[in-house]
Amino acid sequence: MVDQGSLLATTITVQETDLHILAEQEVGGPAHDLIITCRSQIEGYITSQPQFASSLDPLPLDNLAPAIIQTMLKAALAAEVGPMAAVAGAIAEFVGRGLLEGGLTGEVMVENGGDIFLLRNQQCLSAIYAGESPLSNRIGLRIAREKMPLGICTSSGSIGHSLSFGQADSVTVLAHNTALADTAATRLGNELKADEDMDHTLAVAKDIPGLLGVVVVKNETLGAWGDIELIKI
Repeated sequence: MVDQGSLLATTITVQETDLHILAEQEVGGPAHDLIITCRSQIEGYITSQPQFASSLDPLPLDNLAPAIIQTMLKAALAAEVGPMAAVAGAIAEFVGRGLLEGGLTGEVMVENGGDIFLLRNQQCLSAIYAGESPLSNRIGLRIAREKMPLGICTSSGSIGHSLSFGQADSVTVLAHNTALADTAATRLGNELKADEDMDHTLAVAKDIPGLLGVVVVKNETLGAWGDIELIKI
C-alpha cells in the first residue's frame, strides 16, 4: 500500500491482470491497451515456448523475444527461479513506463497483485501487509524521491494464491527493476520456512545482484537488509 496523495485512481482488469493505477489523470484507455500488448506478447511466447509458463527454473535468454519476455528471463536468471515469477512485476513496470513515455502522466504508481512500479516527485510511505503477523500494517518503508523509479514487490507463503515453497508472512524487495524485485521476492520467500531461517534468507538476498533492500516478516520476527528506511505506522 502506497499513499495516494493528489493522484487519481484507476482500476483495470483484463483476465487475470488486475491493476490499480495512480496517475495525474484518468488513464484507463491507454493502460488497457498497454495491458493487452503485454499479455499478447507473453501469451504468444508461451504458445511457441510452452516451458516459459511451467518452468520453476531459469530458462536461456532469448535476444529475439519481445522486450517484456527478455526482462522476465533476465530477472528469473538473476534470482534462480522460473520466468513466470516475474510476470506481475514486469507488467506493472511496462504499463507504468508506457504511461510515462506516452506523456500521460509525470507521476505514476502501478500495483499488480501486490507488486508495485513507483515513480513520484516526492518521498512516499509504503505499508507492509504481512497477513496474521502482529507486525502486519504496523511497519512500512519510507521511499526517498531519488530512489525512484522503483519496484516494490512482496511474496508470501501464508497469503494469497501465488506459488511459494516457504512460510514467510511477507518478503518485500526493492529494486529499480520491478521484474527483478518480483522474482527475488519469490526466491527469498522460498528460502524462509521457519523463524530460524531469517539469517540464511537475508544472506541469499545479498547474493542476488541488483537488489536495493529486503524486509522479511515471519510471525513476530523481522529481518532487513540493504538501503532501506523502516518506519512504524
